[in-house]
Amino acid sequence: MSGLAIDDAAWSSAWRWRSPTDKLLLCLGLVVCASVLPAWPGDVLVGATATALALGPARVPPRIFGRAVRLPMTFIALGTVTAVLSIDDGGIGWAPDAAERAGSLAGSALAGSTAVLLLATTTPISDLLPALRRLGVPAAVVEVASVVYRLVFVLLDSLRTIREAQTARMGYSSLRRTYRSSGALAAAVLTRSWDRARRLQEGLAGRGMETGLRVLPEVLPSSWVFLGATALGVGAIVSVSVALS
Repeated sequence: MSGLAIDDAAWSSAWRWRSPTDKLLLCLGLVVCASVLPAWPGDVLVGATATALALGPARVPPRIFGRAVRLPMTFIALGTVTAVLSIDDGGIGWAPDAAERAGSLAGSALAGSTAVLLLATTTPISDLLPALRRLGVPAAVVEVASVVYRLVFVLLDSLRTIREAQTARMGYSSLRRTYRSSGALAAAVLTRSWDRARRLQEGLAGRGMETGLRVLPEVLPSSWVFLGATALGVGAIVSVSVALS
């Protein structure tokens, strides 16, 4: 079964053995800074800090981190263009403050996404979910996230298997066959995922699972040095941003 590149990076990260709570607080602080500080220089500092931490101390491969950032950038670009359009009696045009609004929106979104990806590429989901439960996130939310995470790998495996079979039958040899095979692939993956989810629900119900699956999580101790460095770093970003803005 093929895995996710981000998940593989998280398991091999140098921060794998750091407390997930520490990393959550760090990334949460960066996301809050990206949300409330001005685009210049706040968002630039947040994005640069998250990238430097990922590629430096955490030793996330630059290729994987770059590919992870690329997809959010596409949605950010589309959302930014939509937000700065103005529709009036004269038709569709740009808003009067389009450049400023676009820069602020894109900067905040990209900086926040980079901070979230820092957490995703350094913390396996098996460490993150117990940490969220300890922080008071409702058990139902954590349980749904766990099931969705497992189903992602089932979908990826189904997608790879079906596509390989279609390719072996020359399903992508022409444009017409590509459209036809892509539609069949989407339908087959959707049907199979629905069936696997139904069987999973029936299996858990048959075993009397009403409160969630209890496991013994691996406890990683917090580091006061790391937490202190986080507080100093976030404070420095806020101070520099306030001073320059």
